[in-house]
Amino acid sequence: MANDAASDPGRVELRALRKDEWNTWYDTLIRAFGGVPEAAEERELWNSLTEVDRSLGAWDGDACVGTAGAFGFRLTVPGGGLVPAAGVTMVSVAATHRRRGVLTSMMRRQLDDVLEWGWPLAVLTASEPEIYGRFGYGVGTFHVNAEIDTTRVRLSVPPGTDDVRLRYAVPSDVLDVCEAVYARKVPGRPGMLARQPGWERLVVLDPENDRDGASPLQCVLAERDGEVVGYARFHVKPEWDSSGPKGSVMLRDTEALDPPAQAALWRFLFGIDLTSTVKVFGRPEDEAWQYQVSDLRRCAVRVRDSLHVRLVDVGAALEARTYQAPVDVVFEVEDAFCPWNTGRWRLSGDAKGASCERTADAADLALSVRELGAAYLGGVGLGALGAAGRVRELRQGALAEASVGFASTVAPWLPHGF
Repeated sequence: MANDAASDPGRVELRALRKDEWNTWYDTLIRAFGGVPEAAEERELWNSLTEVDRSLGAWDGDACVGTAGAFGFRLTVPGGGLVPAAGVTMVSVAATHRRRGVLTSMMRRQLDDVLEWGWPLAVLTASEPEIYGRFGYGVGTFHVNAEIDTTRVRLSVPPGTDDVRLRYAVPSDVLDVCEAVYARKVPGRPGMLARQPGWERLVVLDPENDRDGASPLQCVLAERDGEVVGYARFHVKPEWDSSGPKGSVMLRDTEALDPPAQAALWRFLFGIDLTSTVKVFGRPEDEAWQYQVSDLRRCAVRVRDSLHVRLVDVGAALEARTYQAPVDVVFEVEDAFCPWNTGRWRLSGDAKGASCERTADAADLALSVRELGAAYLGGVGLGALGAAGRVRELRQGALAEASVGFASTVAPWLPHGF
């Protein structure tokens, strides 16, 4: 295997990971993220999920000094299609080898590989968001965290909520029916991942040392006419002071097939005895509870970046999704890191499908591949990027036309990290 490091090519070798190197490789990753050991069951899960042939290691002699992996995902895009995407993961560089081009060489090799695999997209979640823009990734989804004061906030629920029956269940015992609900939700929201075999274990992973004093994972099912129509998985963290109980409900995840089932689950979470707060992590920006609460200010809502999106093959990626309004626009795309994308592309599409091909026609909009990644799932408006000076309008009206077409009727959302 040729040495691909950007500097000191005689010492740092970049190559595909071998299975017998995984422990050394993973120890390098853990050390880069602070060195705190994971629980045995968590480490075993990531070992089983790692796609070794799609993972890279940078080696200085026998020492692993850099790591990068990719999962083979299928990602929902606007229109409901599932598109192959590389889930970029486990990226680290040893502190002894910073500023030597190791990260750049891994990103270069990885995107070359993704193109060779025929996958039009690469996606990641970033520990430090500023790192990945220079490699063409744009922030494509956001999520909501909140701390809801359930002593002061009430929930208004839709008709039919009282027809939903709730019951406790052991999370691992009902994993199959919960996964069936999740699978039915995947086509309806861009950014969701169709879970591959083995990934269902992630959603019930529950190491004791990660609970921070909270209960083991709990699960409640929502049923109607004997059918499971939703679920919520959560922890309860008991706490008391001189005034009495003030425990917290820590929501892990929840899905439901209709508004009454969803409302029934949220009403349950609001009403758990001996608690006064529901803590919400990583939820969709447009989730219904935000429009049902009596006082949003007492919910301490915070929004942060989630999925970063990179178009590896501009033409294939733009053809893979649909557009909620007709678009016929020529993009002048700049992509210094993946120059095969640079140039003019004509996108023609609507709600039924799209084509995107190279063209010599005059450009209507000029932007970098980073902006296309940000707008791709429909949650970041091209118009907003234009207002920020990151998209240049070369034909009057083209920005508004494209912005409407690219938008999604529901906020894109990544359901879990990787």
